[in-house]
Amino acid sequence: MAGNTEPLSPRAKLAVTAGKAAAAVSRAAGRGSGSVIGGKVALRLDPDLLSALAQHLDVVLVSATNGKTTTTRLIAEALRASGPVVSNALGANMPAGITSALAGGSDAKYGVIEVDEKYLAGVARDVTPKAIALLNLSRDQLDRAAETRMLAEKWREGLSGSKAVIVANCDDPLIVWAASSSQNVVWVAAGQEWKDDAWSCPSCGGVMQRPGDDWFCAECGFRRPAPTWALSGDHVLDPHGSAWPIRLQLPGRANKANAATSAAVAAVFGVPPQVALERMYQVQAVAGRYDVVTFQGRQLRLLLAKNPAGWLETFSLIDPAPAPVVLSVNARGADGTDTSWLWDVDYPRLAGHPIFVIGDRKLDLAVRLEVAGLDFRVCETLDEAVQLAPPGQIELIANYTAFQDVRRRVGN
Repeated sequence: MAGNTEPLSPRAKLAVTAGKAAAAVSRAAGRGSGSVIGGKVALRLDPDLLSALAQHLDVVLVSATNGKTTTTRLIAEALRASGPVVSNALGANMPAGITSALAGGSDAKYGVIEVDEKYLAGVARDVTPKAIALLNLSRDQLDRAAETRMLAEKWREGLSGSKAVIVANCDDPLIVWAASSSQNVVWVAAGQEWKDDAWSCPSCGGVMQRPGDDWFCAECGFRRPAPTWALSGDHVLDPHGSAWPIRLQLPGRANKANAATSAAVAAVFGVPPQVALERMYQVQAVAGRYDVVTFQGRQLRLLLAKNPAGWLETFSLIDPAPAPVVLSVNARGADGTDTSWLWDVDYPRLAGHPIFVIGDRKLDLAVRLEVAGLDFRVCETLDEAVQLAPPGQIELIANYTAFQDVRRRVGN
């Protein structure tokens, strides 16, 4: 539990040292940050290391299909008002990456940890979190991830005995189903633009009714709980009904929702909403997302979208037509190798934009855009797309590994 400063065992210390050495070798070889290989080596030497590293921390876990990296960063900024924070800020969110992050946090008071959806219940068992933030669930990485209802069921079972405060989005029926087995839930009305994964009741399979912002199942009575916190325009409403302004440098409605959830989490740790929200203003970009960079004399805004729900939110951020748009899609292991999700994305929203298509799966994407009746050009490289794009800031939207490729190319 947090507050227990029992020193690490000799075995745990050896595991941490070996993990850091492996990470350093990986970095020297130019293979990235080394956090994953370092964590794997450390856990091989001491399978209980994650629990040992977390014992002195007040931990919050953040999990979702979309927005978890940004929300993790916002919560970390808010909690720094009250003490030092250790966090896996770059998104290495499976046990090995989390272990690497915590190994660098011996002096921290708080651990703010993003967790991959599949690993949430196991990590929660290991680190005994004080709070868990659940934002949304939608289809993603179709070849790897379970169907969303099954994932919600896993969370429901895995979190049922947890003493953590669950801070959960009451506008997503799958999240409500997952959280409602828990003893202590704080409901946040954070909104849900993408609804195509939540038309059937997760409790009984009946058809969900969705009048306005409400939702309920007429067959079994499963329904939207009353929120304690709410996003209302540019403000967060706290449990007392006070409205606190959200001022972010990050764009879009989705990030206001992330800020509302982050404020509710910060309150669990005693940080008041005004302080939490003021600190969130410091965040300009998250692991390259939302950065505006100069490349070949042009301004590019870098936007990450990994699945249909994420693309829908991203389309609401971009400058209106005729702003040029570059789309890049890969289907490597970290993306999921199944690209059938492209057919669920509302690409007709891009009508009127000059579109340039790059990435490993540019032809898959080209077929989808052709069917949508859009004008586009297929390009071999980012350089070619930028050279062909008409004047104006270029909006570049890419999925996970395509986004990393772009960042390397532009030196971000």
